Amino acid sequence: MPSLLEIQWQVRDVVRGAVLADAAAGALVPLIVGGRDPKARLAIHRHHYQASLTRALMEKFPAVSWLTGEGFATDAAEAFVRQHPPAAPCIAEYGADYPAFLARRAGAESLPYLRDFAELEWHVGQVSIAVEHRPLALERLGAIDASELADHRLTLQPGLRYCATAWPVDELLTLYLRDAAPERFAFEQASVQLEIRGARGEFKIERLAQPAFMFRTAIASGETIGAAAERVLDADATFDPGQALLRLVSAGLVIAIDKPETNP
Repeated sequence: MPSLLEIQWQVRDVVRGAVLADAAAGALVPLIVGGRDPKARLAIHRHHYQASLTRALMEKFPAVSWLTGEGFATDAAEAFVRQHPPAAPCIAEYGADYPAFLARRAGAESLPYLRDFAELEWHVGQVSIAVEHRPLALERLGAIDASELADHRLTLQPGLRYCATAWPVDELLTLYLRDAAPERFAFEQASVQLEIRGARGEFKIERLAQPAFMFRTAIASGETIGAAAERVLDADATFDPGQALLRLVSAGLVIAIDKPETNP
């Protein structure tokens, strides 16, 4: 008699589609009591699992369906669900790897910007469900000694993402959101650096110059103000860290500042 944990793993594998239902039925069917036809009951759970996750992906990436066509998007979502089951209990976190998966699908070669577009849509979805925090007041910066400011670290709004793309996919997303179909649309490869900010169902996408993008992404990754400034200055000697910091705080993007502890 298998243990409860072993039975749970077997049911999980069948429902997820990791094994063929018929292959596992021999071990599971005798353990399923009540009702009729245990195989059919397992098949219902398996169908519900796959259909629910497929629908969740399609709802998270409606612009991808618009861009690729519903047939391509549905087939890709179903394949992703079979090959990449959720790794966390929160369905809101499911789909982070979907853009890369899409780009590897047969037929995606005709859309070299598909991954960038899907990643932008993923970021938009993530920031849109965030809750904005009270921004840091400028006076808080003034209370810190100027000689120590560089050693401090900033915490940014949770509904904030940064995305560098090889294509101007923000233009495509704007067309989707406006439900516009121009007679002619010239779409040419061009690198853009995007800041995506959102909260409570709303979002805003803004293009950043390279120095500002480098500074803000370094801050977002947890680097101190000084380390982030040095990173940008190595690439652009004209960069003004003070102005960059002031604009970041003035825009309400910073919610906290602290000085990381250093080991003695």
